[in-house]
Amino acid sequence: MWQPEPDWVALPGGSGTSTVGVWRTALGGRPVVVKRLGAPQAGDPAILSDRSHVAWWRREADVLETGLTVSTPGLRSAPASVEEDEEGVTITRDWVEDAASSGLFLALSVGRFAGAQIGHPTFLATDLLRDRLDRVARNGGWPTLARTTVADVADHLWTRREVMLTLLDGLPQVPQHGDPTALNLPGREGDDALAIDWGTLGHGPVGGDLGYLSLSSREEFEPLLDAYLLGLPGGVADRDAVVLGAQVTAVYTALSRAEWALARVATGEGALAAKYRHPAVAPHLRALQRTFGHMEALLEL
Repeated sequence: MWQPEPDWVALPGGSGTSTVGVWRTALGGRPVVVKRLGAPQAGDPAILSDRSHVAWWRREADVLETGLTVSTPGLRSAPASVEEDEEGVTITRDWVEDAASSGLFLALSVGRFAGAQIGHPTFLATDLLRDRLDRVARNGGWPTLARTTVADVADHLWTRREVMLTLLDGLPQVPQHGDPTALNLPGREGDDALAIDWGTLGHGPVGGDLGYLSLSSREEFEPLLDAYLLGLPGGVADRDAVVLGAQVTAVYTALSRAEWALARVATGEGALAAKYRHPAVAPHLRALQRTFGHMEALLEL
């Protein structure tokens, strides 16, 4: 049975469905990170074994093993090795120092990455936001948000989610990281950001990565949009398409995350509104507030 070495230091970031854990250690004096992915077992959800689904259990290993993102523009992967056994996969990659990159640099980077040529390997995610919303639907939608001041808007947008997803389907489909946060894009090498998590790599609507990034960036949406457009190669998409892709992605992601956070504390004693400042809830509600302008735009569609 696979086990981490006793002297490895556990790191945060091991909450993925198939992630057993993440550790920092050294090999020959070289600092590295070891990530362990567990193979699906009998009784596990079938989506873990669906190569195109966002939950495909070993996508990150596939990306690194094939070298797909070694030299892509905008975003690149750090050097890594992959070892597989009957129980799962072990990824060992170089430690990536935090470059403290601004949101503008990361927006520029994901814009450039949207023009990358990565082909269509069967292990890439093909319908990331729809997969995520399907999971929310299986859990009952956004019932906790129905007890908040955004209840009417949330209900309208949830009812029209297929309309919005169809709009995304009609946009240019480009390479997307799928979870571009500063934590997942910590390093910098020349003009490119170094990403450390490729578990959601695939193709999606232009502007999608911008929408995800905007939820966790300090910068406002407009300057992030300008940076993304500056990096996006000419002829891929126009500004309106990018804005639509970013708005739909940001709004539905922010609402789903707020629902998840509120549902975790809703069963405790006291009024729900009294829990908005809970440290596990407040960041998600702040991100949700940042999308109010986007929500207004979507309500007009």
